[in-house]
This record gives sequence, C-alpha cells and structure tokens, in this order.
Amino acid sequence: MTLRAIRLPFCALAFLTLLFKPFAAHAVEQPDPKPLSAVTPPEQDADQRSPSVEWPLKHLYCVEYARLRSGLAIFGDARQWWDRARNLYDEFATPAVDAVMVFAGSKRIRKGHVAVVTEIVSKREIIVDHANWQNQGEIDRNMPVLDVSASNDWSRVRVWDVNSGGFGAHVYAIKGFIAGHLALARS
Repeated sequence: MTLRAIRLPFCALAFLTLLFKPFAAHAVEQPDPKPLSAVTPPEQDADQRSPSVEWPLKHLYCVEYARLRSGLAIFGDARQWWDRARNLYDEFATPAVDAVMVFAGSKRIRKGHVAVVTEIVSKREIIVDHANWQNQGEIDRNMPVLDVSASNDWSRVRVWDVNSGGFGAHVYAIKGFIAGHLALARS
C-alpha cells in the first residue's frame, strides 16, 4: 500500500470527525489581556458578568451567530434582515430580550450587522452578544450598547469597545429589532 493510498482515507476520517463534532465543543474561551475592571462599564454592578471575547475555532459571522441564537430563519447580509423579516417576524423600534438588533449598512459596516439583545439595563442601555464585531470571527459577549439618539428612539447607538474599555467613538444607525413573536414587556 502506498503512502498516498493511506493519506486519502486518513484525511477523509479527519474531515468527518471535525464535521460531526458539536460546534460548542470547538469554542475556546480566551481571557482578555486587560484586567476585568478595565472592561467592566461603570454602570454595571460588580456581581454582573463583564464583557468578554470568545474565540471559536471557526471564523463566525454575525448573521450565522444571530440566526443560531435567535432561531430566526433570515438569510443574506445583515443590512437585509430588516426588510426580509417583514411579514414573517415581529419588528419593533425598542429593544427586547432575545430580539435581534439590526444595524443599517454604512461605509464602516458595509454589509450591516446584527446582534442579539440579552439584557435591558435601562431605557438608554442594553447588553448584547454578537459575532465578528472586531472582524476576527470572534464572539463578543455581554457587550453594552448605548442609545445616543436625540429623541431616545434607538435609531443611533454606540457599542462597547473591549480594547479601549469604553464605548466606541463611532455612532451607528439602527433599523430596529426583530423577534419571533415575543411578549414585549415595557418598563
């Protein structure tokens, strides 16, 4: 038997092993190089979870992650999600837990962006989980998002920057929030 004859079945076996392993088993939690106090926003209590970055073995895009977390069957670039959700899912202007926040496309984020709301901190601040915000295929967890719109309508936001330990300088336009038939609790 030649080396080539042995190598082909081995490669096929290795590929099948990777293919059938659960995705979560591949996730590797990387500690942030900064101390936790440097990445904890001042509005959060010490007992709440602080922002963190998870590095899965596979490069993950925001739409893949949002689809897995939310269960919404929407495909295409993130900027298209708002229009594609029409008549299929609930669309609303204010955040709700487990809803997907849809960022509009811009020069900075050409294809748009989507993030999953995990907590409502106040009328002007929420916590989201999202993927590929830093364009490295990572999962950013417990990231604060601040509503900076003049009329408090969640049309413009600033997103927490793990590297600087504060809200980023850029302001992003938001199309709205999408969810699959949530019972919205207004506070």
